[in-house]
Amino acid sequence: MNSPDYVELASAIKRWGVELGFAQIGIATTRLGDDEAHLLDWLAQDRHGEMDYMQRHGTKRSRPADLHPGTVRVISARMDYDPPGARDGWEILDDPTLGYVSRYALGRDYHKLVRARLQKLADRITQEIGPFGYRAFSDSAPVLEKALARNAGLGWIGKHTCLIDHRAGSWFFLGELYTDLPLPIDAPATDHCGTCTRCIEVCPTQAIVGPQQLDARRCISYLTIELRGSIPVELRALIGNRIYGCDDCQLVCPWNKFAKKSVEPDFAVRHNLDGASLVDLFGWSETEFLSRTEGSAIRRIGYECWLRNIAVAMGNAPRSAAITSALKSRADHPSALVREHVQWALARRTNESA
Repeated sequence: MNSPDYVELASAIKRWGVELGFAQIGIATTRLGDDEAHLLDWLAQDRHGEMDYMQRHGTKRSRPADLHPGTVRVISARMDYDPPGARDGWEILDDPTLGYVSRYALGRDYHKLVRARLQKLADRITQEIGPFGYRAFSDSAPVLEKALARNAGLGWIGKHTCLIDHRAGSWFFLGELYTDLPLPIDAPATDHCGTCTRCIEVCPTQAIVGPQQLDARRCISYLTIELRGSIPVELRALIGNRIYGCDDCQLVCPWNKFAKKSVEPDFAVRHNLDGASLVDLFGWSETEFLSRTEGSAIRRIGYECWLRNIAVAMGNAPRSAAITSALKSRADHPSALVREHVQWALARRTNESA
């Protein structure tokens, strides 16, 4: 097909996407002017913390054609990830002897899986119309994926800055195909948060400083995943037993009563990470950590930060001989970062005001 019917092609792309395992496909333009202004203001306020990559590429993040020349449309896709059979999130958070891992990281790392599905979608399009210009992304390049997904009709950006769909909540991953195909676009999603402020109120560290305004420097996901150094002392007690990420703002969102469980076997819970004890997780050797996080998003933080995070959680747990013994076993750890957080946790065992 030298001159495809783009209306028919857009409809087919959405159908093929669902057949490949995506929950929904939408199509957007590349115009992100207001979102670019929001991004630049956020960066100017240093709310990105040490995530230098957020500003490294300048405005390429908000100008798709600058990132991938020739782009005129963005095919946006979402894929549900909430693993079936996982223990209830609040149940884990209510037991301070267990380690809470963000729902998205309980199974296999999504980056490669989503991008591979996008490649299959591109291959299917090529099969239909011949070669075309495209590039696939899944949180793998400077892309304003939530803004693009909103413009493609996949959901609105909630007050907690996550994307929400009124039929499917917010437990889903996003991916994009930047393309030179002039496909018809979908209507942007409209906001349905209304007067609800549950996500703002529930945030343990008050990182959501206003509707759609996140100060990453206070966000537990940033502190436990992105930050590579010492966690600020004043925030450690607020982290509770969250050892990798934080889902409170999504757990409390009323729209997630409509969330769909994932049908992807790769997103199933691995190694009992939906409710393992802090003592057991802290006891992993580096070899065990590398083995048990193979193919997992957790591996990217490294073993030191893994122990750092668990030490903080153990410092926040009720006093017990098992936890104290575990902490003392790491008191002379070769890493200064680990030692610092272990010492803080041990001090908490004897002085609750530490």
